[in-house]
Amino acid sequence: MSDARQATAADPFHWPVRVYWEDTDAGGVVYHASYLRFMERARSEWLRALGINQSLVKENTGLAFLVREMQIDFLRAALLDDELSVSVEVKERRAASILFAQTIRRADGAELIRATVRVACVDVRRMRPVQIPADLIPGLPPQ
Repeated sequence: MSDARQATAADPFHWPVRVYWEDTDAGGVVYHASYLRFMERARSEWLRALGINQSLVKENTGLAFLVREMQIDFLRAALLDDELSVSVEVKERRAASILFAQTIRRADGAELIRATVRVACVDVRRMRPVQIPADLIPGLPPQ
């Protein structure tokens, strides 16, 4: 039996990634900055899975989420052609920011990256943090 309920922001989210040449150095090892792109894409796809179009949010409200701080543990290296899974999980919500826990695992389950990422909700015209609108992200835990 399938679970037909709609995903919410409180649910862990996983996004698949394949490692391509462009993601690696000359030795076929994933370049450290590529992990940042993988995590960014997973957070964007998390929003998309919740029905949130970031371009429309920015156009209609003038708001966007910008990375405020990040802490990363590089545990193991990914290699060319590896299949990865990037997770996104909300750990904390403040008035104007969200703290995510993110991991990157290889298909065999090996944990490669462990990170925390705080994003701030920003009025892009003024480049100032603003409160996250209550109805912007369905199921976002209360602050």
